[in-house]
Amino acid sequence: MDQTISKASNRQATAAETLQYMPGFGNDFETESLPGALPQGQNSPQKCNYGLYAEQLSGSPFTAPRGTNERSWLYRIRPSVRHTRRFSNASYPFWKSAPCLDDHSLPLGQLRWDPVPAPTERLNFLDGMRTITTAGDVLTQAGMAAHLYLFNEDMVDDYFFDADGELLVVPQVGAIRVFTEMGIMDVEPLEICVIPRGMMFKVMGKGDEKVWRGYICENYGAKFTLPERGPIGANCLANPRDFKTPVAAYEDKEVPCRVHVKWCGKFYVTDIGHSPLDVVAWHGNYIPYKYDLRTFSPVGAILFDHPDPSIFTVLTAPTEAAGTANVDFVIFPPRWLVAEHTFRPPWYHRNIMSEFMGLIHGQYDAKEKGFVPGGMSLHNMMLPHGPDASGFEKASNSELKPVKLDHTMAFMFETRFPQQLTKYAAELETLQDDYLECWDGLERRFDGTPGIK
Repeated sequence: MDQTISKASNRQATAAETLQYMPGFGNDFETESLPGALPQGQNSPQKCNYGLYAEQLSGSPFTAPRGTNERSWLYRIRPSVRHTRRFSNASYPFWKSAPCLDDHSLPLGQLRWDPVPAPTERLNFLDGMRTITTAGDVLTQAGMAAHLYLFNEDMVDDYFFDADGELLVVPQVGAIRVFTEMGIMDVEPLEICVIPRGMMFKVMGKGDEKVWRGYICENYGAKFTLPERGPIGANCLANPRDFKTPVAAYEDKEVPCRVHVKWCGKFYVTDIGHSPLDVVAWHGNYIPYKYDLRTFSPVGAILFDHPDPSIFTVLTAPTEAAGTANVDFVIFPPRWLVAEHTFRPPWYHRNIMSEFMGLIHGQYDAKEKGFVPGGMSLHNMMLPHGPDASGFEKASNSELKPVKLDHTMAFMFETRFPQQLTKYAAELETLQDDYLECWDGLERRFDGTPGIK
């Protein structure tokens, strides 16, 4: 497949490009921007066409089992050793890594925030990263961090790679263009993308938004994969064919550029004289990809009771303990509710997992008020949560006819580790001091006499 060669780095010059993608999850792909740039029959010829350099990018140990072994061969204008020179220390004070035990006075509790206000200063994607929670330990490659991004300026000659984990990006306001070493992805609200650990990229806004906003899960552990379906069988949930990987594209420019790196929770920057996004062809399975959440095929109860929310898992990052995730990415999409003699919203519960939630658009059925698009909530391990008082009353007394939950999309970053709140999040002006009051109306209904109350 061919992809338009990008020699420009501003939004106006690239917005008209028609991007191409290759379908499938976990596939081994091959793609080239110039005919004959991709060697055939071998990975590392003595001399590559067009004077390119061959190099391998490994996402797993060399000896990992075939089913989990990930690597890609890249054919680029310069080897990546020329894309990093002498590093200097850099600072992104609002981007935190686990363990992060920030000094703040906010006690343990169920928490919810309204959307963070738009920035008044000029911020690009890196400048605008704001960490809300961290979990686990970045040094042992276990756990995750939940971030917000808010930016109003493109990364033009700035590039980044995260050696600490892969990034799952969830746009909420405004479509973004993610230009990676291996191709370009346009990602709009109700879509997500995943950028592998160690892969260089830059982010630009699309359209006429004044600010671009969204959520990010930084996964320190095993990479995201599709969950096992078990008795569901071969179909439904997130189907592999709906995942899209970009075809090869490169940026050929000789101007001063900066490569920023996150490594073991610290930041560094190096100056180079060219773009590092110079991969003309590649093949392999260590890849960036995007996914349209609207293609998720939900399953649910068709007679009675609300199933466990794990049925809404799009991607999971597993641990050594079977069925226990380092991170699950879960969505609550439009769907029909048809269960009979059933309390249809998610039930009240306490959980060994810790749940960070965001709302992309619409309403969340268990919290119709207070949880708004661009907002977020945190329910940590073993803290009780569930429908608010008005949601309970509505669900308890509504006519149980088929109902379509429509125009909604909430999501959850769920992890086996407790999520520690950052000082930034604890002191946000949008923190809802009255969140706990949403359950105040759940009064005693028991009076000791038989019958349904």
